[in-house]
Amino acid sequence: PLLDTVFSFLRRKTDFFAGPPGSGERGVEIALEKVNDVVNKHANLYREQVAKKASRKKEPAKKKAEDSDVVEVDADGGFDISPSQVPSENLERKGEQIKEEKAVSSAPEAEKSAEAAPPVGNGGTVDGKYVWTQSLSEVNVNVPLPGNTRGRDLKVSIAKKHLKVGMKKNPGEWIVNSPLSKPVICDDSFWTVEDGNRLVINLQKLNQMEWWDSVCTGDPTIDVKAIQPENSSLTDLDGETRQTVEKMMFDQRQKAMGLPTSDEQKKLDMLEKFKKAHPEMDFSNAKIS
Repeated sequence: PLLDTVFSFLRRKTDFFAGPPGSGERGVEIALEKVNDVVNKHANLYREQVAKKASRKKEPAKKKAEDSDVVEVDADGGFDISPSQVPSENLERKGEQIKEEKAVSSAPEAEKSAEAAPPVGNGGTVDGKYVWTQSLSEVNVNVPLPGNTRGRDLKVSIAKKHLKVGMKKNPGEWIVNSPLSKPVICDDSFWTVEDGNRLVINLQKLNQMEWWDSVCTGDPTIDVKAIQPENSSLTDLDGETRQTVEKMMFDQRQKAMGLPTSDEQKKLDMLEKFKKAHPEMDFSNAKIS
């Protein structure tokens, strides 16, 4: 409609379509050529404007890419040439490498701390059998027993290089039946039942100037270099060490009877308290871990 109005005005008020003087019948053709020239001129102007806008949009992206490659100098004078954006796969790989390096570096420290820690009572624990302590002159072996056990219910044999412990009601079955790691003085060694649930075996060392790394051959050993000389009789131990040894013995006895250990019993007691405090809840599928 706009062009129609313009051409109508030119036809009625001007000699635009008549062409220059002397053009004759070619007046209309000349007028159309003028119109085409005007249209082409405006089309070219429009294309130039579109091209300028496109180039302006590309410049910020190009500048951003150039900025990402800029070498920066940190406060220490070092150069940072890392890209601004690292692929996620590279980040994951780098994180895994850091974790592995930390694990490798921390392993020697953990081993060093474990080696430096002195064994409790200068002895150790043999799971399912006994807890033992020692001094330079003797070894004390504490074997957990069922409640109300008396001396006549046991079979104990102390030889110079062998130790046997068993229950008479279980013939052919032994709690301990192994060679001793070091020889003992049989006549000075003895055993007794304490509190009706613990067998205490006192072994007098033949060589009273050396530490044992285990009671029987084949049992787990301790690091004798980490031993701190002290009295290792259960009654002579300091309160904290004695409490630790008694706890280990209690846990051994509970495991032998299929009952919860001291730590497991604490968790059960906490669960019972929680049940009483929340009777509206269903604990039928609750598990202790």
